[in-house]
Amino acid sequence: MKTLDQQTLFPRGLVKEHAEILSITLRALDIVVVSLSGISVYCYKFESFYMTRDYVEALSFAALLMAVVFPWFGLYRSVRTHSWMHYIRTLIQAMSVVLILLAGFAFLTKTGEHFSRSWFLLWGIVSVVSLLLLRCALLLFLRLCRSRGWNERRVIIIGAGKMGQALIAMIQQAPWTGFRIIHLFDDAALERDVNGVPILKTPVDLEAYFITMKETVDEIWLALPLKEEERAKELIHALRHQTISVRFVMDLLGLDLTSRAMTDVLGFPALNINVTPMMGINRYVKAIEDRVLAALILIGISPLFAMIAILIKWTSKGPVLFKQLRHGWDGRIIKVYKFRTMFEHAESGLVSQARAFDARVTPLGRWLRKTSLDELPQFINVLQGRMSIVGPRPHAVSHNEYYKDSINAYMQRHKVKPGITGWAQVNGWRGETDTLEKMQKRIEYDFYYIDHWSLALDLKIIWLTLFKGFIHRNAY
Repeated sequence: MKTLDQQTLFPRGLVKEHAEILSITLRALDIVVVSLSGISVYCYKFESFYMTRDYVEALSFAALLMAVVFPWFGLYRSVRTHSWMHYIRTLIQAMSVVLILLAGFAFLTKTGEHFSRSWFLLWGIVSVVSLLLLRCALLLFLRLCRSRGWNERRVIIIGAGKMGQALIAMIQQAPWTGFRIIHLFDDAALERDVNGVPILKTPVDLEAYFITMKETVDEIWLALPLKEEERAKELIHALRHQTISVRFVMDLLGLDLTSRAMTDVLGFPALNINVTPMMGINRYVKAIEDRVLAALILIGISPLFAMIAILIKWTSKGPVLFKQLRHGWDGRIIKVYKFRTMFEHAESGLVSQARAFDARVTPLGRWLRKTSLDELPQFINVLQGRMSIVGPRPHAVSHNEYYKDSINAYMQRHKVKPGITGWAQVNGWRGETDTLEKMQKRIEYDFYYIDHWSLALDLKIIWLTLFKGFIHRNAY
């Protein structure tokens, strides 16, 4: 009777069913925590409970920025498929962006003198710590819910092929997701089990099977190959009277896709094969972002730009800028600018990539390459509309001709404008690609960026570039 009462009061999936309410509540709590942090620090520093209008406006503006920036970083999506560290790292990055935008706004509007720098810094630290404590409490609460069965999802998988095996492996490696496989059905499987989950014959009468089942099932996943369309239709028809959630997890593991998102085309469901979210209004957002940031950066670095140009002319013969033909958006040929880092020379055929201790590189050029300062003229390319600040790095035309037949879907990286920095670069895949495996890894990260583009991801990459993108052991 006790078990019945618990299930009545706290049914399985209780938290899941109210996820939207929890998301809205968490958004409000984030704003309350940051606001209270600012008020607390103000009271501590100025020994007063009465905040001046400037500080109230600053906290209000911060709340507005959080409402926009935090969702961009995915902080209100389900945490089932992410680790604690990933979640905490993302939260720190999102709050850092909010603080940077606040500081930038104060600088541009010349209102920074109205605020105490120590208050701003201490407020930022206390806000981050408070948000981390709130999120850790949330994650502990969700784990407690799953341990009590309040947020557990019991799943039956039909199909023990590659897709079914991959799903089971991922769930077993990530128990915090709350999914639990209770049965695995497959009529043609040669093995008896998958990672300890026994393989059973699919019941002839699925409807009767679920009626007589003692254990509650929350979801059924059809993990069937694309060629088994008729079998999928039969199963969907057999489950038509069930209120259990049914998902068709398509087996796409054998396909190299830059996108796996579903969309709607004239009322028909469609799988995006190589479609980027950088379309429509997003393309204009990206263009505005590029040109505004590029203009501000060029103005800021103009003294450094002039100094490097003078040093190049002073230390070696030749032009200040090196122009190289590379593939741009839609595969069109563009001229990419860089500070010249090599002695003047001529090459025929495949352009040789720079290597460690390359004799062609000047002493000044070696330093410019190591610090990535040779890339600064590419902000001119961004203003011209040929490049973006963030995107797949452009390769020499000869390199593209070589790799496009060696790496499947290689040229799909040109569906977007090339960038000065990119997701591959901040993850360590930069410099010489002396093996095919290294280039393949770089392309994987490029495809991830194209598939998951958002303004928040761009800001995240720019932020990471400040710490990881300029100086790197592979930059030579």
